[in-house]
Amino acid sequence: MFETAVKMFAAAGYRHLGLDHFAREDDELAIAQREGRLHRNFQGYCSHDSGDLVALGVSSISSVGDVYAQNDKLLDGYYRRIERGELPAVRGIALDADDFVRRDAINALMCDFRVDFAALDARRGIDSRRWLAGSIEALAPLAEAGVVRVDERGVQVTPRGRLLVRAAAMVFDRHLAQAPSGASYSRIA
Repeated sequence: MFETAVKMFAAAGYRHLGLDHFAREDDELAIAQREGRLHRNFQGYCSHDSGDLVALGVSSISSVGDVYAQNDKLLDGYYRRIERGELPAVRGIALDADDFVRRDAINALMCDFRVDFAALDARRGIDSRRWLAGSIEALAPLAEAGVVRVDERGVQVTPRGRLLVRAAAMVFDRHLAQAPSGASYSRIA
């Protein structure tokens, strides 16, 4: 059904940005994607790097500096914390160097449908093929299914694979692999 929806949006003049996001070809998001400057944060796609993001509301996630913090998911707990004069954040994580490399790889896949190893190397001062070797190996089933192509230059999401870009991006998220069983995150199926 989603493949049919993508075709219908394309026929109506909309560009598939990724996931379930579309924009007209003359929209700033479509232009940013064509120019390689599309970004993604917890709010969705944006035409520029959003910098720090302070989130308000139940279950919202802030990104400030090298910290992610999530507000209480339950309305009662959220209000209780606010009434006590506390921040409503109930969990968070301080990002390390590995998180920043992986975030760059995930954003590149989600926004550009590719990870350019040379660009990632230059941005982070690393050998990204070595740094991300385990994740690249974990892409093998997706490569066999025709979702991605992996070569010495990087990872490319195929046109067919664009519908499954989240599956390719999730391979790079080490926190998903470390999550306790039963933890809930965005799902692809």
